[in-house]
Amino acid sequence: MKVVVDMNKCQDHGQCVFAAPDVFSMDGDGHLVYVSGPEEALRDEVEEAADVCPLQAIRIEA
Repeated sequence: MKVVVDMNKCQDHGQCVFAAPDVFSMDGDGHLVYVSGPEEALRDEVEEAADVCPLQAIRIEA
């Protein structure tokens, strides 16, 4: 699974962090950082994160 975040759309709301904390987090400056190739076992959490993103900036590939 590959996670892609459109950083031009992302406004660091952080809803994805609550949905999938093993994949998404905020850095010390409050900006989103994420694991682009998380384990398949985290797919449900990543799908939830994509669903709750207010700007629909998260995409899951393969």
